[in-house]
Amino acid sequence: MTNRNKYDATFKLEVARMVVDQGLSVAQVAKEMNVGRTAVDRWSAQYKAELLGETGVGKPLTIEQQKIRQLEQENRQLRLDNELLKKVSAFFARELK
Repeated sequence: MTNRNKYDATFKLEVARMVVDQGLSVAQVAKEMNVGRTAVDRWSAQYKAELLGETGVGKPLTIEQQKIRQLEQENRQLRLDNELLKKVSAFFARELK
């Protein structure tokens, strides 16, 4: 079994910018940064999607997309909590009658 390297979002963003913004090839950046070509390709695709305002498929790279993802998760949780409170209040309202 091989050990997988874990990279933080800052490093991934830097690598993706080298490909997208600076126009370097994926192979060149992968070799230079000692990272797999597939990873560089995925990070670049994620960064391109985020530049277009889309969410992409992986973990967000830019600060804005990270914040949006966090707010979406909070929103989902608050909606679930709100639905639960509605059900509980309806239950107790029936019990009091």
